[in-house]
Amino acid sequence: MLGITQSAALIGVDAHPVQVEVNTGEVGELKFILVGLPDAAVKESQDRVFSAISNSGYRMPAARTTINLAPGGLRKEGPAYDLPIAIGILASMKKCHKDRLDDFLIAGELSLSGKTRPVRGSLAMAMLARKTGKHGLIVPAESADEAALVNDVKVYPVDSLDQTVRFLNGECEIQPLASNNSSFFQTPPETQRLDFSEVKGQHGVRRAVEIAVSGGHNLLMIGSPGSGKSMIAKRIPTIMPRPSVDEFLEILSIQSAAGSTLRNENRCFQRPYRAPHHTISDVGLLGGGTIPGPGEISLAHNGVLFLDELPEFKRSALEVLRQPLEDGNVTISRSAGKINLPCAVMLVCAMNPCPCGYTGDSARECRCSVPQIQRYRSKISGPLLDRIDIHIEAPSLRIQELRSTQPGESSAVIRERCEAARAQQNERFASGGDPSARCNARMSHSDIRRYCEINKEQGDLLQQAMEQLALSARAYDRILKVARTIADLASSDTIETPHLLEAIQYRSLDRNLFY
Repeated sequence: MLGITQSAALIGVDAHPVQVEVNTGEVGELKFILVGLPDAAVKESQDRVFSAISNSGYRMPAARTTINLAPGGLRKEGPAYDLPIAIGILASMKKCHKDRLDDFLIAGELSLSGKTRPVRGSLAMAMLARKTGKHGLIVPAESADEAALVNDVKVYPVDSLDQTVRFLNGECEIQPLASNNSSFFQTPPETQRLDFSEVKGQHGVRRAVEIAVSGGHNLLMIGSPGSGKSMIAKRIPTIMPRPSVDEFLEILSIQSAAGSTLRNENRCFQRPYRAPHHTISDVGLLGGGTIPGPGEISLAHNGVLFLDELPEFKRSALEVLRQPLEDGNVTISRSAGKINLPCAVMLVCAMNPCPCGYTGDSARECRCSVPQIQRYRSKISGPLLDRIDIHIEAPSLRIQELRSTQPGESSAVIRERCEAARAQQNERFASGGDPSARCNARMSHSDIRRYCEINKEQGDLLQQAMEQLALSARAYDRILKVARTIADLASSDTIETPHLLEAIQYRSLDRNLFY
């Protein structure tokens, strides 16, 4: 007898339809045959499924059984096929009604007792169910919460194989989850948040960070040890504008594909913040592997990627960031497949000015030789620096500033200004520009010509700065983007000369340090 269930394979961050065909009662040696390009985890499903079926009160077929995961050319990985395979086996034995199986997409891992366990990628599966016109999605209860965020798809949470069978047979009812009650829409507790009011001094850096967040610009902070670079970077998420629902679904689709959403601490309506250690590999940063998957730059999509101690990262790891930073997406090709991952991130970097960290420090003397300093700074290539919009120096703090009890401006106040600037940008791009831009840092060349107009005097000023600082054509566009953001913060419809001068100032530091 033949039993067919519908499931999905996760390729990158997208789900692709998979048909699970189970044929039992075949003539031949009693054994369990699994075909369809499964990986080791899928092959091991045989033992889990046998035990789950037995412990759920059903009998295994006493005949040769063949299971085919179609299409055969699509690689299958992970334990998500346990539940659809078990349902297919029971359907082939007439223990589960076949007439409803085609209405649902089914995925889930099974324990030996028959209980379900969460699987990654349920959000992508829900999108696939909507795309293919399925009545609903059946997944473990721990995975259903994120899947319910997709509109127009009924998500049925199940706790066990037996409950799934009874639901498909019409013997019990399961209420589909409502998206408005999802735990993913909760905000982080205020008590657990860091705040910019804790930052002492560093008014110039605070201003640069506010501009960077308002326009989504990449930022480089250079300063002595203990000047507060890492402290400021950790507080950037507290002033980031809240993501839109579409942005949040993009974030979750990547987090779900990586399995990060299975942990309760990641279930918050917020932008991601990733801070990988400098020993990370090229694959860990960019993505890839034998079966391509998202790396840190994709996991930070629509959020912040913080690289502390920038020169300590491997040169090869940093250089792979060039194209993704420019395009906002990365294509990874491996023998097992090819995937395209979004990676529209705000890159935040921090570094010391020299190996000892005290070049230019008024309080401590630098012990580094000129060749040592040059060698240290040369670890950051010019093309990578060219893609960082804002460079700012973080000077050492004075004792008077550290002892001050006067709190700085709070994150809530700064966030209001950043959200107001982003609102202007969203309105601008929605009315005539590229709606996918979302922030000034993602403006296309046509949008730059349209929204970053400057007069002749300002053009001459920018030309002079370009010639003196030997800036590239890419830097020209990025200066205009930053100037546009500064104008948005000032609620100005046009770029004024002070806005342009401030934007130029943020591009001069790297030339003084590195050339």
